[in-house]
Amino acid sequence: MSRPTRAPAGPAADARAALPESDAAHFDRLCSAVLASPSAPLGPLLRAQLPGTAGVRWLRQEGLAPTTRPTALTTAQWLSLFECWSRTSPAPGPGVPGRTRDGRPSTHGHAPGATAIPRWGS
Repeated sequence: MSRPTRAPAGPAADARAALPESDAAHFDRLCSAVLASPSAPLGPLLRAQLPGTAGVRWLRQEGLAPTTRPTALTTAQWLSLFECWSRTSPAPGPGVPGRTRDGRPSTHGHAPGATAIPRWGS
């Protein structure tokens, strides 16, 4: 059973109000993940939420240090973070990559389409 998400407060709530209702649930998911540890620095939090170097690029674009706290973000920065997160996070789909249709991992232990290197003479 999942925990209910708390409604954001301050600049995060203002950013949520500026978004269309269709994006509100997605924003709440991002907001609850980032604000789960309000005293933690943004660098590691974004590394967990954004793929690759997207978090570092976003921090640099906004002129923020990786040690900035999530509670210090402005409304514009929340909106910018949500836009970056929406662009880079994978869209929810029917399955998980590397799994078969019935939800089990592939039988040969590799990603779909990959095969092991043959062991000649073993």
